[in-house]
Amino acid sequence: MTFDQLPSVETVMVTHNHYDHLDANVFRSLPEEVAVVVPGGMGRWMRRRGRKRVIELGWWQQAEIGDLRVTLVPACHWSRRGVFDTNRVLWGGYVVEGGGCSVYHSGDSSWFEGFGEIGRRFPALDAAMLPIGGYQPAWFMEHYHLNPEQAGRAFLDLGARRLLPMHWGTFQLTDEPLCEPIDRIRAWWEENDPGDPYHLEVLDVGASLILNGSNV
Repeated sequence: MTFDQLPSVETVMVTHNHYDHLDANVFRSLPEEVAVVVPGGMGRWMRRRGRKRVIELGWWQQAEIGDLRVTLVPACHWSRRGVFDTNRVLWGGYVVEGGGCSVYHSGDSSWFEGFGEIGRRFPALDAAMLPIGGYQPAWFMEHYHLNPEQAGRAFLDLGARRLLPMHWGTFQLTDEPLCEPIDRIRAWWEENDPGDPYHLEVLDVGASLILNGSNV
């Protein structure tokens, strides 16, 4: 997809600075008026690439952007862009509130008890976007990414109404088969049967989901 094929972009939220999540050319190409929300310590990197509207947040800090309230929340992950900058800047996920709904995007994360705290601070989340891929070999990857069953556990701790699996089926970066994560989360869902009002939403690439009249 090229930039001229995108809908109007008002805000970009960056979860962390790993190369598979942060591409410098994208930010050089965005219109000047687009606001960029980043974890603490990443503002200088953005401004050096021409960004004018940069908002840096620490964990649990909030920003009002138009009709949205954006909160950076903790994740169990790490940051590094170069050889000597491991964990020099922050990382995290986001809770976005607006239009009568609230949505959680975890970014990259392994399992941690912070999912329960996020659920307590943001009760009745309409949707949780949680990663389900990138977990094999477990002895190494479990420190950085959720597997499907852990994502299901995180979903229950969050108390969200909808689970939107992400971080799977695009690139063969780890050892599990490309489509295994979605099969395992579906199996977990059937086995645990959360029931109404909880739903597993598996979206096609580019598909939209309407939440309380807001397009996600």
